[in-house]
Amino acid sequence: MCGILAALGVTGDAEVNRRRLLRCSRLLRHRGPDSSGVYEDPKGRAFISFERLNIVDPSDAGRQPFQIVRPEGNLAWALNSEIYNFRQVVAEQLPGVHIPSQSDSAIIGYLVQAHGDTNELWNSLDGIFACVVWDEATCEFTIARDPLGICSLYWGKDKDGSIWAASEMKALQHLETLDIFPPGHVYRSRTGKLERYYNPRWMEEGRVPSAPVDLDLLRQTFTDAVVKRLMSDAPLGILLSGGLDSSLVASVAVRHIRETTGTFDKDHKVHTFSIGIAGSPDLVAARQVSEFLGTEHHEFTFTVQEGVDALEDLIWHIESIEQVRSAIPMYLLARRIKALGIKVVLSGEGADEVFGGYLYFHKAPNPAEFQAETVRLLCRLHQWDVLRANKAPFSFGVETRVPFLDKRLLEVAMELDPSAKMCDLADRPDGVHPRLEKYVLRKAFDTPDRPYLPDAVLFRQKEQFSDGVGYDWVDGLKGHAEAVVSNADWAARHKRFPEHTPRSREYYLLRTIFDRHFTHPSAFDTVPKGLSIACSTPEALAWDPSWENSHEISGRAITHVHAAGHGFTYQKPEVVNGFIHG
Repeated sequence: MCGILAALGVTGDAEVNRRRLLRCSRLLRHRGPDSSGVYEDPKGRAFISFERLNIVDPSDAGRQPFQIVRPEGNLAWALNSEIYNFRQVVAEQLPGVHIPSQSDSAIIGYLVQAHGDTNELWNSLDGIFACVVWDEATCEFTIARDPLGICSLYWGKDKDGSIWAASEMKALQHLETLDIFPPGHVYRSRTGKLERYYNPRWMEEGRVPSAPVDLDLLRQTFTDAVVKRLMSDAPLGILLSGGLDSSLVASVAVRHIRETTGTFDKDHKVHTFSIGIAGSPDLVAARQVSEFLGTEHHEFTFTVQEGVDALEDLIWHIESIEQVRSAIPMYLLARRIKALGIKVVLSGEGADEVFGGYLYFHKAPNPAEFQAETVRLLCRLHQWDVLRANKAPFSFGVETRVPFLDKRLLEVAMELDPSAKMCDLADRPDGVHPRLEKYVLRKAFDTPDRPYLPDAVLFRQKEQFSDGVGYDWVDGLKGHAEAVVSNADWAARHKRFPEHTPRSREYYLLRTIFDRHFTHPSAFDTVPKGLSIACSTPEALAWDPSWENSHEISGRAITHVHAAGHGFTYQKPEVVNGFIHG
């Protein structure tokens, strides 16, 4: 994966436009520090720049943008991508076609040339991507993004009517308009329409699936999802928090890495990485998992002050004020990982959204609402955990892969009868373990004859990453905000921020930093809004009357479930004249 920037349908002086594109592209270089490339339409009508992180086919044959030379005019394209089934796609859809690169991204132009730009093309890709394609012959172009938006992508219009697209918003602040390019969509200039190409059944509003639980199928599908993501021509590791999700990723990788093809250095131990405040729950659990699996483990610590010191840079990179608590340790860890020569990491993001793993799911009133909430979470994930998992590590040129968001795994897991996913601590279906959150996932890997994980980890209670790295970090960030946001500033918060007024001094501080970095009038529109309890959507607050007008993303807010929730308190925001205060 890398960073892309495209200016399509531009007018004016070509050299001036090229220099402007290069200035903007430099803002994405952290995503692709290994090399750069630029395509220029012969008549100056389009430019595509690429900042490359060498992962698959690190030779010059894998450099982008790619072109197919044709008498009528070349076809040019660039992708920020990992297409895991690209060899299968070539065999089935491009038999006999010579593709001069072994890069997974190289196939797109040949598919467009052979079969046209169709929804079937984009749906045939098993992987993640943010893509632009330009046709010199027709001056037509296409922009497309992967189903859940795991690859970040923004777009907008310039004064001359040209359309720009970029991996990160910071490269587009000069435009008249600016917005998120939606996941699972494709824009075609020939029709002028933005169209959803990804329409799985599980996204259908109001639908409640009824498939019975098949633990063997679930286990095999997840195993396949992990194995395909071990494809890399660069050193690879696992982000290991010691929680269920990342531990399962690590366990499957260790068990199957020697069976894979196209994996870098698979005959040596798998590298795992963890970070936390000294003595934090995640560090202890990750060490236990590493010892059980036999990984080459790297453990790092950070202080509250180091986390606070990174706020300015972190918000510049993730382009949001949400997920900051979790993004800071991920950001700090990525720098250490890159220093060790690792370019690719696998992570456990997505499991909580797919299986209802957040602690507030204990309050889900019925299976239909449980299912609806998982769908809401998945459809908004590109603004939350996926955004963090993509941009925080890419601050230092580290690519994150997320097997729990595999398309095939979603087809299996999201079609399960949601009643099988619901939590009930009083119920012990196997006679031993309570029906914790993500119970079906835990049971799929509960194989005592050849265990994937220690029982204490497989049935460990959900701990959100921002909590698991150490409660002192969350409390310390809040304390810092209380100290630096003056009483006068806080009293005037509704005047400074009349829309979406910050609901705590922590958010006042983060919003102030964001506004300093991102001055475009539409920049803050890209940030998700609304209240949340323990990472819920705003809609889920209706599940419990006591959550009304609440906003506390820590899992400790679910005091009746969380083991460390006893005595934890948070201040509810006060709603005055439509503004949220407190």
